[in-house]
Amino acid sequence: MLERLKLTPNDARALSELDPRDGKMMRTLAAAWGTDASNATWLVDRLEERGLVRRGGSSDRRVKLVTLTPKGVRVKAALARGMEEPPPELGQLDAAELRALHAIAVKLGRAKRVG
Repeated sequence: MLERLKLTPNDARALSELDPRDGKMMRTLAAAWGTDASNATWLVDRLEERGLVRRGGSSDRRVKLVTLTPKGVRVKAALARGMEEPPPELGQLDAAELRALHAIAVKLGRAKRVG
């Protein structure tokens, strides 16, 4: 999915935290992404170059808010839809392989809750 939309995992994470109405400050984004301001700026720059986000003013002229553009809204929606679609490779598995995969997933889920 990410490859088809030409997104990195960090791009997808960034888009998931933005919307077209309520802008977020760069420092808020950096904190949410667990990174420093320069890395957040670099990520926003990349998304802005692709037309997915824009920086705009706020009531405080020193602060720039980041919001999704209409294109960003469409890409974010496509990303959300894609997360609900199973990978096409699953369609190539037979019933026994799917049962084995399910058993492994259940086992991993239990291990995650315990550990």
